[in-house]
Amino acid sequence: MTPASPMPEVIAIDGPAASGKSSVARAVAQKLGWTFVNTGNMYRAVTWAVLDTGIDPSDPAAITAALDRMGIDFKTEDGETSVCIGGKTLHAELTEDRVNKAVSLVASVPAVRQKLVAGQRALTRLGSLVMEGRDIGSVVFPHSRFKFYVDASEEVRTARRQAQGHVDQISARDRMDSSRKTSPLVTAPDAIVIDSSHLSLAEVIDRVLADLATRGLTPPTA
Repeated sequence: MTPASPMPEVIAIDGPAASGKSSVARAVAQKLGWTFVNTGNMYRAVTWAVLDTGIDPSDPAAITAALDRMGIDFKTEDGETSVCIGGKTLHAELTEDRVNKAVSLVASVPAVRQKLVAGQRALTRLGSLVMEGRDIGSVVFPHSRFKFYVDASEEVRTARRQAQGHVDQISARDRMDSSRKTSPLVTAPDAIVIDSSHLSLAEVIDRVLADLATRGLTPPTA
């Protein structure tokens, strides 16, 4: 009899904008050979579609009505997921300043979160995942054994965004993400919190990998 395949695991890495969680999650996924999932890009893709079709991002009813017409799909490229809207794979469009400014509004729409959370959970068909976002450990995969919350001071995160050439207001995004009624940005009670304010990216990655190793999860040997 062939032994049953192990159930896919999910490492949840949450945190606010510009905390470094995406870079950390991507690196951890590469080290483990797992699939990296950037859920922020999913919300950015919907936001881009909302703006591209002329919908007011502050109109939840119009956004909800348009969701099923957007043709949202996910595919995997080089070990990480990418987002397609109407057959178009989005890359640079996801970091446009207009998207940065509107994404928290669109992400607060309950129908958007419901649709994307269902899609995120379905990605376990790909196998084990390292998934970053704002509600992965608290809502999407609350029973994950591996949860991290990567944070940094507002000043540090603002400086990081400016260094990337973006002008969105970190404090405003924090307020919207933390105060929305559906799946707000919170720290899961069983998450390991890492303040990246005075740490290099490599140091944060090492801390995550070190914690995983204490629980028996280590990168495969060459």
